Amino acid sequence: MTEPTTPPIAIIMGVAGSGKTVVGGRLAERLGVPYVDGDDLHPQANIDKMSAGHPLDDDDRRPWLITIGEWLHDHRETGAVATCSALRRSYRDLLRRSCPGVPFIHLAGSRDLIVERVSGREGHFMPASLVDSQFDTLEPLEPDEPGITVEVTATVDEIVDRTVAWLAGHGDTTTLN
Repeated sequence: MTEPTTPPIAIIMGVAGSGKTVVGGRLAERLGVPYVDGDDLHPQANIDKMSAGHPLDDDDRRPWLITIGEWLHDHRETGAVATCSALRRSYRDLLRRSCPGVPFIHLAGSRDLIVERVSGREGHFMPASLVDSQFDTLEPLEPDEPGITVEVTATVDEIVDRTVAWLAGHGDTTTLN
């Protein structure tokens, strides 16, 4: 399989439980680039709020999204993969301000599958009770946004293979200024 020729930058996006962490880590490993799980960049106040079963609002998300965008910008020379729910177009636009042209890999799945996955997780601050709020917030990628949508019913290896192939064919969208 052809690997991207420029240092790839990508954000793995989707609702909680879509597999962002597993796919993001595996993709970064495959591409040989740094990886950050966006959940690790949440301020403690956000984690506390979600742990208490309350969804984040835009004011909660803004500084978190800026931090992720800055992390990607700082890794533009080496390439990088980050995970971030990036559920709304406005959130993705905010990330693009720090990291122009960054493509989004949207991991999409049915509500029932996602609830099952989130319910089965241990030790994560995101409770299954917030899955519906994630789907209510989700705005899928629009045609003018660089990225692809991949169904989470595929295996992790299939998702990574498809993403690597897509990045190799769309290198112009991963070149940052």
